[in-house]
Amino acid sequence: MIETFALTFKEIGIGKLELFVIGIVLLLFPILFIIASKNLDAKGVFDWMMEKPNDWIGRK
Repeated sequence: MIETFALTFKEIGIGKLELFVIGIVLLLFPILFIIASKNLDAKGVFDWMMEKPNDWIGRK
């Protein structure tokens, strides 16, 4: 026989506010990660750098 072991959220110390915050993070993180990934591709970074090449760190 397989025995299971589980704790409730109350036993762990996670309340309604913590569950709400965890839920919001789980929803927002993938969306923001995809948006950031699209903006941080190599071509995008190179184009951004070439807009003002004289402003690079070490060029002054």
